[in-house]
Amino acid sequence: MPLPPAPVDEMLAPPAVVTEMPAPLLPSDGKAVPHIALLLPLKSAVFGTSADAVKQGFLAAANLKQRGLPVRAYGDFDENSSVVGVYRQAIANGALAVVGPLTRNGVTALAAEKNIPVPTLALNVVEGQAAQQLYFFGLAAEAEARQVAKLGRRQGLNQAIVIATRTQISQRLQFAFEEEWHTSGGTILREIEFNDDPTVLADLAYAPGTVVFLAANAEKARLIRPYLSNRLPVYSTSQIFVGNDKTLTNYDLSGIRFLDAPWLLQPDHPAVMIYPRANPPLSADRERLYALGIDAYRLIQLLLANRVDTALPMDGVSGNIKLQGHVFLREPILAVFQQGLAQLPDAPSAAVPEVFPGRIISVP
Repeated sequence: MPLPPAPVDEMLAPPAVVTEMPAPLLPSDGKAVPHIALLLPLKSAVFGTSADAVKQGFLAAANLKQRGLPVRAYGDFDENSSVVGVYRQAIANGALAVVGPLTRNGVTALAAEKNIPVPTLALNVVEGQAAQQLYFFGLAAEAEARQVAKLGRRQGLNQAIVIATRTQISQRLQFAFEEEWHTSGGTILREIEFNDDPTVLADLAYAPGTVVFLAANAEKARLIRPYLSNRLPVYSTSQIFVGNDKTLTNYDLSGIRFLDAPWLLQPDHPAVMIYPRANPPLSADRERLYALGIDAYRLIQLLLANRVDTALPMDGVSGNIKLQGHVFLREPILAVFQQGLAQLPDAPSAAVPEVFPGRIISVP
């Protein structure tokens, strides 16, 4: 039987973390202790730094709460093979809520588990039917590509030129954009595979009602941008943004619109500034994961308090968040490269249409 929602605001223990909690063991006194379990691959050679960024953000949000459940991180396990066992042990240790795992393989394994007795927030999104108390939340770049397609169609653009590379992430972005574009009635004018040979872009010219979608990272986009007409609207995802401290890169991407988290685009907004930044600073990719951790803490609090229906949509630091089925959908905000910076569309020097305006972000 599922446990009732925990009276979060009545828990007297201050937020705390027991890092690298030994998964097979109960606490030293042998008693289960109510807590939030954070299941992340902190020891992984591949995913450890990403997991650590999520953990830092999660704790940054937890430590702002004066009263709340303590947080215990379970980090020494293989998400491909042992995540279900660690999940069960966290429940036995007294977890009243679970956040994680992080990788797609780990989330797939947990999603196959039918016994999910407490509110559980997986930090990736997989398809299929989920247990009643299992929810999904992540930074899937494919979702941004779909949002770009919707944005273009709302602007009245009806045909698209898609430029992609051979990388796996680029191919996923291309597929997601084109699927959403076709679904909304648009047509694909051209598909171009860019492999550092600019001649494939030589005959690109302005055509009314056409958008260019760049399924590329910043490095490749810098090579592509000089061959695109300034009259063509060019859009991309957060993959193209490496931070506002990279001025030369941003100058090379001038005029390109893209979607990204308020955490990166609105750092001076009071509701973003309430959360401390990582020290030392993180790369842009890890900053997004840090923001994911902040919003994950806020969402698990809503699930614990049974307030999801009344508190959403939520203006999160990773984007505007709403619930569709068991998936927390994240809508980032629009930015444009101008004068070496990524700016919101309503900035004085950013003369582009305001489609996703910068929002006032509230903290529940």
